[in-house]
Amino acid sequence: MSTQVKSESKNTQPNYENVKAYINQVLGLIEKDHVSTEDAEWITKQTVENFREHVNPGFLEYRKTVTKDTQFAAVEWSDSGSRFKDVNGKEYIDCLGGFGIYNVGHRHPKVVKAVEEQLNRQALHSQDLLDPLRAMLAKILADVTPGDLKYSFFVNSGTEAVEGALKLAKSYSDRTTFIATTRAFHGKSLGSLSGTAKSIFRKPFQPLVNGFRHVQYGDIEMMRKTMEACAITGDDVAAVLLEPIQGEGGIIIPPKDYLKQVRDLCDEFGALLIFDEVQTGMGRSGKMFCAEHYDVVPDIMCLAKAFGGGVMPAGAVVAKEKVFKTWFDNPFIHTTTFGGNPLACAAAIATFNVLIEENLPDRATEVGEYFLQGLKDKALGHEDKVMEIRGKGLMIGIEFHKDEVGYDVSKGMFDEGILVAGTLVNSKTIRIEPPLTIDYKEVDQVIETFGKVLAKVEAK
Repeated sequence: MSTQVKSESKNTQPNYENVKAYINQVLGLIEKDHVSTEDAEWITKQTVENFREHVNPGFLEYRKTVTKDTQFAAVEWSDSGSRFKDVNGKEYIDCLGGFGIYNVGHRHPKVVKAVEEQLNRQALHSQDLLDPLRAMLAKILADVTPGDLKYSFFVNSGTEAVEGALKLAKSYSDRTTFIATTRAFHGKSLGSLSGTAKSIFRKPFQPLVNGFRHVQYGDIEMMRKTMEACAITGDDVAAVLLEPIQGEGGIIIPPKDYLKQVRDLCDEFGALLIFDEVQTGMGRSGKMFCAEHYDVVPDIMCLAKAFGGGVMPAGAVVAKEKVFKTWFDNPFIHTTTFGGNPLACAAAIATFNVLIEENLPDRATEVGEYFLQGLKDKALGHEDKVMEIRGKGLMIGIEFHKDEVGYDVSKGMFDEGILVAGTLVNSKTIRIEPPLTIDYKEVDQVIETFGKVLAKVEAK
């Protein structure tokens, strides 16, 4: 026992000279345009060792980019457009997109330029004076979001956006019941996790926030009966929290008219409707916001992931005035130090410019239809492995009959230079979410690789 304690203890006095030398070595690598073979070996070794000793060794077991003996790992180093390179110079087509953050591509020049120029002027704001870019970005959001969504609160992530939406809904009324759906993913902080549906994420942290009930996604009758029961028992519903298309649930497309029917139910029972568009927004589905496909206006909308253009972490909670005005009297009732900072706002403003100027939502529809059909064609004859291929825009899911097949396919595609991954809630499904700027030649390469790998898995 004493030996174990000793091995886990740290020296009481850090050796700052050693730390400084290590820092300088790392900073020197960051400055380099190109790394040598020796540099690459050192970076890989340090990355694997430090993940094991100081980040989380579980990642080394989980990542398909690490061999079983962890002697080799693919370590990403640079990116551009629809591709990234590992530290050894191997190039990959990115069809994971950082779980959906690279809608305008990796390091889009206009987004990088806006952030760099803002950085040269001011990185963060004083918190006391009025910061102009936050105001200007809020106006842009009011102009581009559906219906009468008007006021915005800026955050750093999708989880924070959902937290803000839940608090807004609680501020709006004295109701405390929320309805979410099965297969939902809304984040992993205690509030957002209460809306998330997967038990493996929830059980270790229960009890979560009180008042959440889950119903089957797409089952409008179950939603109605639950709202009726809540009204009878005095547990009236404050809000329904939904992803218009479930991302981590496995790219689940809602049944026809489902979202409109949910909107009608919310109006009937006096509940708010919250759309979590963290993954579906910013052009991903073929519209600027997925709600537009279904002609539905939520009371609150959550945005993040691609909101910062793949350059800055950024997100927003956008709400109707009737909801947001509950925060007018005390604007400090919900705050954030870094949310809406000048760099993030500059990135988001430039991102909207790119989405509109390059017509990326429409392009997502066009390229997505081509991509979807190509994948379906390659899956013909492999129905024993592939259950379904579905999607909208450039948000595509390939669902297999077994988790193991999905892993083998994603691993095989990675070995061929294509990055895909399973979804967090439905591991039988791998996602295809490339930058909306991906060109047809790259799409064809992904389709051909999928067919090649699927044939290998079938033979295996």
